[in-house]
Order: sequence, then C-alpha cells, then structure tokens
Amino acid sequence: MTTPTSDIDEASPRISGKRELVAYMEGGAKPRSDWAIGTEHEKFGFIWDGLKPLPYEGPASILAMLEGMRDRFGWDPILEGGYLIGLKKDGASVSLEPGGQFELSGAPLKSIHETCVEVGRHLTEVREIAEPLGIGFIGLGASPIWSMAETPVMPKGRYKIMTAYMDKVGRLGRQMMFRTSTVQANLDFGSEADMVQKFRMSLALQPLGTALFANSPFLEGRPNGFLSYRSHIWTDLDPDRTGMLPFVFEDGFGFERYVDYALDVPMYFVRRGGKYLDASGLSFRDFLEGKLPILPGEKPAMDDFADHLSTIFPEVRLKRFLEMRGSDSGPWDRLCAFSAFWTGLFYSQSSLDAAWDLVKGWSAAEREAMRQSVRTLGLKTPVPGGRTMQDLAKDVLEISRAGLKGRVLSAAGDDETGFLTGLDEIAASGVTPAERLLQRYYGPWNRDVRKVFAEEAY
Repeated sequence: MTTPTSDIDEASPRISGKRELVAYMEGGAKPRSDWAIGTEHEKFGFIWDGLKPLPYEGPASILAMLEGMRDRFGWDPILEGGYLIGLKKDGASVSLEPGGQFELSGAPLKSIHETCVEVGRHLTEVREIAEPLGIGFIGLGASPIWSMAETPVMPKGRYKIMTAYMDKVGRLGRQMMFRTSTVQANLDFGSEADMVQKFRMSLALQPLGTALFANSPFLEGRPNGFLSYRSHIWTDLDPDRTGMLPFVFEDGFGFERYVDYALDVPMYFVRRGGKYLDASGLSFRDFLEGKLPILPGEKPAMDDFADHLSTIFPEVRLKRFLEMRGSDSGPWDRLCAFSAFWTGLFYSQSSLDAAWDLVKGWSAAEREAMRQSVRTLGLKTPVPGGRTMQDLAKDVLEISRAGLKGRVLSAAGDDETGFLTGLDEIAASGVTPAERLLQRYYGPWNRDVRKVFAEEAY
C-alpha cells in the first residue's frame, strides 16, 4: 500500500462521469520502449536486544530510521499530521505499513540489473542506519514471533479507518495489515488487448508465485500450519476487494469492466484538508454523482479515484500498470528473482503467449482451488491435467528465461537470466523456502523460531 505524498487540492478538476475514469485507465498504455519495472518490498524491523518489534518512536525506532536515512542519504520527508511517515527520492519512496513494516517502492527502471542494484542500495542504506541503533530487518511473509498486542501501530490516518472496517467484513484483516510483508512487481502494458492478456495470464499464475516464494510458516513463535500464512490471510479478509477476479476471464473484459468493478468496491476514505475522512462502506458511484453523504454535492477528483484504486486488493491489481501481489517477502536475491520472473513473462510476446497457452484452459473453479491449496501444499499443489505446481514451475521458469534472454538492453546484451537460478533450484527440488525454514526449525534450530533472525536478517 503506497502512501499518498500530497493532499488533494479542493480546487482540482472534478470527474464528470465514468468515461473519464475509463480514459484515465486507458492512459496507462505505453509504447514498448517505455515499459519499465517497479519493485516493491516490505520487511519487518526489530531490535536485536530481546528481538522486540520496532516501535514508531524511541532511540531505536522507525522514526530514527527515517530520520537517519533522510539526513545521511538525502531522502525528502513525507509528513502526515506532523509525523514523519515516509521518504521519497528519484522516483522511489520509503513508506510504512500499519505494523511498521518498512517498504521500498522502487522507481520505474529498465532492467532487472537496475532494480536489483536499487534493492541492494536500499538495504545497504538501511543497514548503515540500523546497525549503530541495534536494529535489524528481516524479509518474511509473516511476523514470526510477535503477538498482535506486541505489534506497534503506525501514526497514519488511513490505517485507523481501514482497521475498523476490516473488522466488520472478514476475520483476518488485522493480521494482513499488521503481521504480513510482501514483494510486488509493477509492470506495463501497451494497449487494452495487451493488458487483458497480461492480466489473465498473471492472475492465473499467482498461485505459482505464492508457491515459489512461500516464506511465512511461523507465527507467534511456532509453525502456523501454512507454508504461506500471508496467502491464507487473503482468503478471509474482505471478499469485495480481494481474490482471483473471475470476471477478468470473461468475454468483453477491458478497462471499462474493471472500472465498473472498482466503482462497486466499498470505499475506505477521502483525503481533504490534510485529513482522512471516514468513507468506509460508502459508494464511489454515489461520489461520482455528488451524493457521497460525508461530502454532499461534491464530486471526486481523479486523485480520489487513484486513492480508491489503491484500496482494492486482488491477487493482481490494475492501476495504470499491473501489480503482481501474490507472493511473500524474502531475502535480497529472491526480491530480484521475483521481478525477473514476471518480467520474462510480460515483456516478450512469445513468452506471454506461451504462458497464456499453459493456463487459458483452466476454469475459475480450478484457479480458485489452486489458490486455496497452495498456501499449505506449495509446489505439491495439484494443477489441471494431472500435474503438480512443481511441474508447472519448471515449465513457466523456462518460458520466463526465454523471455529474459530475448531482451536487448544494451550493446552488451545484459543477460538477466541469472536472476532465475535460485527459483530453478526451488522448482527442481520441489521444496519451497518455507519448507526449508521448517526443516531448520525441526532440525538444527531445535524448535526455536528465534533462530530465524540470526540466519535470515538482511
């Protein structure tokens, strides 16, 4: 979830109707030469002394991290209500999730080499500020040892509204907000038809992304029964704004159909006067007609619609680009591998076609069954045609590698296929990262989850 960096100007132009929203989405289409890669990842901060979660304020804190990065590395501050809640520089931003998860939203970059350098530079900056303060960070899909009561709450207005509403519509909304971390890749499309093919292919393959990157087997100091507890949480959060979106695979799907879907997702908030106004459960369709009860007679600005799109949480999300959202956070090399995996499928037409051919015959029920099973079975999940997710992984990685190999990034070629090596090893073994953690938990760690910090911290 990206933090807005400015308030909505009350004098900004207002939307007159749905056609403008569709045109806004259509405006995301870019020529191939402008396609880029944006990588986002979240991580948990903690204090090495006692392995306590990182609070917002104090000598060792989120605030100390943000101030240190601002002062030493020249990041510009993002403020809300007088609180420092994020940073921005050169098209990238650092933001906070509700429980203090520290997020880098990377700049749009041309190659996996560049995005991996960006991730590495960010983690180096983080370490330089964190180590003198006795702070560490770890990339897991779920908080491994802390209870909800121990988990800090960040001073951001939108999260208060979201938490209260989520409690009404699902059992696990608070778990998602405060105790999970993810990695995302943001990728472009060239036209409506290109968007539709990429959306369908990537949505069908999100369970594979969940399996390859499954990395959340622990909660409150013990195994939680899942390989991806983060994925499990998303199955019981808010059915109005999550899931596998069967309508994406229906004839006639395009920008307008997604706008109709977005208009029917209940709102969370509206930003006005530097504050978040509680609009939870209200209708953006009513807002479009000037009938929003909390702002009678006022119509939305386009930034209001962009805010609303950011509160929709399907496994793949359409904004003016496509967001891959189905995977757990992890170590540095898998963050790079994640973007490489999806880039190879997205930015080569032959690879996109080959991947779509693998999944286009699956029914909505089959796609949902894989989503439900993969959180516990990982690469052993059954796949239509009498195969397993492991079989699928090998095929899709081969397709992604071919797509990466065909990318000409400079006169030297800049081959990106090496970023997939770790995923090849996972697919060949059939053992997910979560299962590797569990093997250590039941073996050399002697059932002590706290050992994960020493071995897996950045």
